[in-house]
Amino acid sequence: LESSLLTQPWASVCFGESAFLAKACFRDTGYTLLISDLSGVWYESADAEAVGQRSKELNKRLTVHVSSFLHHLCKLMCPLLAGQPDATTSFSCHHTAGSLSLHVKSELSGLPFYWDFHCCPAPMEMVSCHLVRPLIRMSLVLQYQVQKLTSLLLQKDAEIEDYRESGATLSRDRLRTEPFQEKTFQQNFMTEVRSSASPPSC
Repeated sequence: LESSLLTQPWASVCFGESAFLAKACFRDTGYTLLISDLSGVWYESADAEAVGQRSKELNKRLTVHVSSFLHHLCKLMCPLLAGQPDATTSFSCHHTAGSLSLHVKSELSGLPFYWDFHCCPAPMEMVSCHLVRPLIRMSLVLQYQVQKLTSLLLQKDAEIEDYRESGATLSRDRLRTEPFQEKTFQQNFMTEVRSSASPPSC
């Protein structure tokens, strides 16, 4: 589950009125859920035995196999993470200093279905593996791409200027562009980065 979770993308989700980033992995043997509001990171890993025990406590009227509970949880969570939440399913969360509980209410086999994800703070290694290192790698890749594009734009401006000095003119004036200002671009880029460094919103 842990290794499979690494391959799952982060998704922006809303649980009630609270916005989070989340990823999850469900199998017949259990599930792992990872949630972050960019201020903290919480997770829960539950095996089939834990799922079976909790399902008995929350859904006394339902007598289905544990794999059916896990399959149903997957059917509830995966559309949410894909940006297509089911209108018949409600999510809410309760956040304290040391934990985060996610409450789910839906239906299974025509009966009410309830589930609680009990998440605790994720260990540093997990945060680093799923959040910090991927973000740093992505940042380095984007930085490299920006440098390459900046260099290409400056070369294109030099090429256009050479054409102009040779007497070339545009056949359509609307295609005219201003020379690329690298310093201005960098300043605007950093301003946008700072303004977007906040939790996702619902």
